[in-house]
Amino acid sequence: MIDFAQPWYLLLLVIIPLLVWWYGKKGRRKEGTLRISSGKLFEGYFIKRGELRAGLLRATRLLTIGLIIVGLARPRIIDTLEKRTVEVVDIILVLDISSSMLAEDFKPNRLEAVKETAKTFIKHRKGDRIGLTVFAGESFIQCPLTVDTNVLLSLLDEVQVAEREYDGTAIGMAIANAINRLRDSKAKSKVMILLSDGSNNAGELDPLTAADLASEFGIKIYTIGAGTNRSITRLADGRYIRNEIDEATLKAIAQRTNGRYFRAVDETSLARIYDEIDQLERTEIEVKEYNRYRELYGWFLFPALLLGFGYETLAVLVMRKKT
Repeated sequence: MIDFAQPWYLLLLVIIPLLVWWYGKKGRRKEGTLRISSGKLFEGYFIKRGELRAGLLRATRLLTIGLIIVGLARPRIIDTLEKRTVEVVDIILVLDISSSMLAEDFKPNRLEAVKETAKTFIKHRKGDRIGLTVFAGESFIQCPLTVDTNVLLSLLDEVQVAEREYDGTAIGMAIANAINRLRDSKAKSKVMILLSDGSNNAGELDPLTAADLASEFGIKIYTIGAGTNRSITRLADGRYIRNEIDEATLKAIAQRTNGRYFRAVDETSLARIYDEIDQLERTEIEVKEYNRYRELYGWFLFPALLLGFGYETLAVLVMRKKT
């Protein structure tokens, strides 16, 4: 982009049309005259050649003035440079894979509905590092923090309900496992999204103690209670499970870490919850703009200097002007 450092000098360009007008109206009267007995001696070629020389001198003079004025206005090219500083968010998804996640109050079941919603969330988080922890009676790292979305989505696809010997709900241990992945993070924001459809009934660590530990490391926990209010749900294999979402504990976990608790009763509300968390934890981008100027006045003043010398040379050698 081109601009002018001292644009008010451009107002002087009005001098050029004024000079043209002045010469057309009065300038000819200021020229030297020669009395002769008859103008026929100077008709045709001689008159045209004289007018051409005079016009060339006037044009040279006006062009020189115009170039000097533009040069004084200091034209310059501005190169705009941007420096972007991206503050990423480190996120661990903590997903309950106990047998109750096979309940079909979400379609096709709770686990598959959660996986599909989590995929959409992951795809929206460009540039952030995201990891995945799953838990039932025990807790496992499914995927460490990564910016490789394809790898994370592939590992999320492989998540299945825990085998019977690992069944249960160890919320406290799941939080502790996720803390180990986040505590050394240098990210400005460290977030855990914990989804469970039960209450803590396994593991050696109390969920609220784990929440206090997360708070010490500056980790914010968003908790999601997933499931309807039906007291008993029949699984596809004929087993019956009791819906025992411990909302009080999930709310306390979120409160102690400056997070929020959400309740999802169907696929729509679950999608809305992940979307809201996505909006709450946006990546911050700091943009600093730098301007680099390249001065162009020399491209106008130097030609003006040459034209000035040229004008004087023409005036003296061609027009026989006396110095």
